Amino acid sequence: MAQPRILILGAPGAGKGTQSAKITDHFDVDHVTTGDALRANKDMDISDMDTEYDTPREYMDRGELVPDEVVNAIVEEALTQADGFVLDGYPRNLEQAEELEGMTDLDVVLSLDVSEEELVHRLTGRRMDPETGDIYHLEYNPPEDPEVEERLVQRDDDTEETVKERLRVYHENTEPVIEYYDETGALERVDGERAPEEVWEDVKETIESAT
Repeated sequence: MAQPRILILGAPGAGKGTQSAKITDHFDVDHVTTGDALRANKDMDISDMDTEYDTPREYMDRGELVPDEVVNAIVEEALTQADGFVLDGYPRNLEQAEELEGMTDLDVVLSLDVSEEELVHRLTGRRMDPETGDIYHLEYNPPEDPEVEERLVQRDDDTEETVKERLRVYHENTEPVIEYYDETGALERVDGERAPEEVWEDVKETIESAT
């Protein structure tokens, strides 16, 4: 059987990264994220596109937003090179969802469903060790070393104000993507509020049933 082609959807804090890592290991597929795909193809020749620069690197070096058409081309390149994949972080809007239809046939579309209250709790409880860059959670994954615990800091994008803005943008742009797949009958919903291992058992079973 060919490796499955999986799309995983969910809000920031829903656990996409955790479940994608488990999917990658268990099903022997590539984890394709927009960020990784951009970094891997930052010198891709896009001079044939009607864009300001000739490579994605030029946008990234200037801290500018990479245009949708460039992101689409890079994601398509990454998916073409993958022998099975779990796609995480794309599509972010309906236009990208329509583009994705022309790139590949998906075997399963997963949505990790988590309540707004739990998402805020998860994200605002995250802390970073400034010396190592390791990420912890005050409740779910605190450090064992008291010295580490003392030096933990909250990242700017994990403050309550920033988290709520990130979720607002998600609801506005990406939630319609979930509705889009739901209406086509392709969407498989998974309760993401449980412990990661419980969520994983559901995710694994859903993928195996669909492929």
